[in-house]
Amino acid sequence: MKIKKMQNKVNNWIKKYGIRYFDEKTNMILLMEETGELARLIARKYGEQSFKIPITQNELQNNISDEIADILFVLTCLSNQMNIDMEKAILKNLEKKTKRDHHRHKKNKKLSKK
Repeated sequence: MKIKKMQNKVNNWIKKYGIRYFDEKTNMILLMEETGELARLIARKYGEQSFKIPITQNELQNNISDEIADILFVLTCLSNQMNIDMEKAILKNLEKKTKRDHHRHKKNKKLSKK
């Protein structure tokens, strides 16, 4: 799905089921909440923490996928509220990173150790 189509789908969903967007501050707080939920799962999969009640790798992968989707949903809401074309913003951001970092990472000896 193209990013613009995703922004439209989220906007239509909000209008149909959500009544209206939460205000930007609320959505920012929700974004932090969802990011924390993803961080908790990542800490248990890749870090040193464990689950109190073990879950299967398939459940864990599904939960991580769902949290990433939640984050993307809230980011899309924020973008829609602030009239940001996410596709344009991403392309502009990649251009900025390319100009800034086109040699930086290749020269970083820390990255070539693996």
